[in-house]
Amino acid sequence: MIQVSTGATLACSFGAAPAVLNVNPARTVLAATPAANIMDHVPLVNIPPFGVCLAPANPLVIAATAAALGVPTPAPCIPSTAAPWVPGNPKVMIASLPALSQSCSLSCMWGGVIQILSPGQVKANHG
Repeated sequence: MIQVSTGATLACSFGAAPAVLNVNPARTVLAATPAANIMDHVPLVNIPPFGVCLAPANPLVIAATAAALGVPTPAPCIPSTAAPWVPGNPKVMIASLPALSQSCSLSCMWGGVIQILSPGQVKANHG
């Protein structure tokens, strides 16, 4: 398992650009940088926008498409991630919650799936 930390590169299936995960260092442990757990899913705090959104279920995309007389039109991305990352790694706990590993994914309520392209670190330290 490669632990995910601040600086991990994320991609959304409906986003136009990658984004970088931000983990609050005050409540976590440090790997090379603050390590993430499954609750690091808060929009605009942990999960930044992915440029523009192309999800047909996103109300902003619906409005932009309607304004363009039905031509599919992207709109600014505002992630909507209400549930934690899944599945997490219950063998490693960070702040009493399962650690976030590179194989986890996160669902956006507009239909996108957020995946981890790069975990933010490449080497695990073994005490």
